[in-house]
Amino acid sequence: MDNLLILSASVMMGLASVGTGIGFGILGGKLLESISRQPELDNTLLTRTFLITGLLDAVPMISIGIGLYIIFILSNK
Repeated sequence: MDNLLILSASVMMGLASVGTGIGFGILGGKLLESISRQPELDNTLLTRTFLITGLLDAVPMISIGIGLYIIFILSNK
C-alpha cells in the first residue's frame, strides 16, 4: 500500500510540473507574438504575463505540497 501511495504522489507531482512547463512555453510564445505585433504595448503585456505566471506557478506548488503530505504523513500510518 505504501508503494502505491508513493507512486501516485510522484506521478501527481510530475504531471503537474510537466503541465506547468508546457503552460510556461505557450505563455512565453504568445508573449513574444504579441510584442512583435504591437511593440508599443510591451510593458502592459509583460505586466500581465508576470501576473499570469504567478498564478500558473501555484499549481505545481500545491501539487508538491499535497504529494509530500501523501508521502510523509499517510505512508507512516
